[in-house]
Amino acid sequence: MKNSIIILFIILTFGCKNETAKVEPEAIQIEGLTLNNNEKWIANKETHIGMKRIDSILKNDSSSSGKILGEALSKQTSYIIKSCDMEGEAHDQLHVVLIPILEEITDIKDVENALELKKKVTTLKRLTATYFQYFKI
Repeated sequence: MKNSIIILFIILTFGCKNETAKVEPEAIQIEGLTLNNNEKWIANKETHIGMKRIDSILKNDSSSSGKILGEALSKQTSYIIKSCDMEGEAHDQLHVVLIPILEEITDIKDVENALELKKKVTTLKRLTATYFQYFKI
């Protein structure tokens, strides 16, 4: 009996893991967006930092205000635009993914309905995932 209790204790202690699986948003396919010969495009450091900040804001947002969220996100897109020194095809490809991101952020600022805001945030998370699927530093 004592051995059974010890075995049960060990199973319960080490056998049950309370791990929450983090589900990353699925990237959106955007017409015209391609890889660079099956490799990610190289983004400049500031663009990548700005996109990581956008990703972080979206993952940690608990605001129910589209205006507040939109303003926080707009600060990062302004940083990206001001700091971008990319050229050539990589720059053109960045615009393919960045324009829908900018449009979604603009829309978010005007959303007052919580359900609509959640939908917009989900779309923006997917667009951000698309950036990371196609760009690196």
